[in-house]
Amino acid sequence: MEEAKGTVKHVLVAKFKDDITPERIEELIKGYANLVNLVPPMKAFHWGKDVSAENMHQGFTHVFESTFESTEGVAEYVAHPDHVEYANLLLPCLEKVIVIDYKPTIVNP
Repeated sequence: MEEAKGTVKHVLVAKFKDDITPERIEELIKGYANLVNLVPPMKAFHWGKDVSAENMHQGFTHVFESTFESTEGVAEYVAHPDHVEYANLLLPCLEKVIVIDYKPTIVNP
């Protein structure tokens, strides 16, 4: 196994509050996706909703994944004014949130 050179994934797993409408959630997702255009170290963004049949999501419904070239890039993103402004819109809408940053490991059989 080898660690991917430099690449860092920033994963946010969220459960929105019950009173947040689907329309508001869609607006927030569009805002999150737009950060890739505003914050230079953010290289890619993907998101999705839980579709697992295992029912082990513990109420978490959405996953957001951003890609960076380094841990320094993640730190720059976290401090970037556009991210801070967006986080101040998103976080009050969440009942629960988990954030994990990791360096992907490539497994060679």
